[in-house]
Amino acid sequence: MIMSQSNVIRILLADDHPILGQALTMFLQCESDMTVIGHAGDGREALELFHQHQPDVALMDLRMPKMEGADAIAAICAKFKHARIVVLTTFDGDEDIYRGLRAGAKGYLLKGAEPNELLDAIRTVHKGQKYIPPTIAAKLAERMSSEELSDRELEVLRLIAKGKNNQQISNVLNIAESTVRFHTNNIFGKLNVSDRTQALVTALNRGIVRL
Repeated sequence: MIMSQSNVIRILLADDHPILGQALTMFLQCESDMTVIGHAGDGREALELFHQHQPDVALMDLRMPKMEGADAIAAICAKFKHARIVVLTTFDGDEDIYRGLRAGAKGYLLKGAEPNELLDAIRTVHKGQKYIPPTIAAKLAERMSSEELSDRELEVLRLIAKGKNNQQISNVLNIAESTVRFHTNNIFGKLNVSDRTQALVTALNRGIVRL
């Protein structure tokens, strides 16, 4: 069946892995109702290409150079209220999921998903509906029910991830060492851990911090 041009879903890809981008393009071009109109290699280029082409659906990775996927999604959605974006990523931490969907994505899919699931996600989001698989929804619910770290606690946690001790964190943030200990204890409580190593592992797994 030959689709009319108006029925073809115009797709923008945003991923910093060229081989994956080429493979996705070839796969999607085989569908009679889909065509790839551009491939961005970083978040900033994704923003520019979205403005230029205004695709029907964008597939966006979360972690890209120059501008992160969630920041690009937020910038796009701020200008294009009806933008339809599906996060396509390898990262399934609850914070990653929360960040992507909060930015405005209408779908969230892992790169390990079955090919037909990707096609379903694109078609579902193109219709104006959300596409959030049960496993993703469960992690999002877990994130929504957990206590959120404050901005200062996130700063301390990121410095812990860089291997800084309390004295070094105190110097970097220009706060008392006792205040650092206070924030660290709050972090432990909110992450339900008892030491720095457990805090770091949990934060990395959830996508709260990165090395």
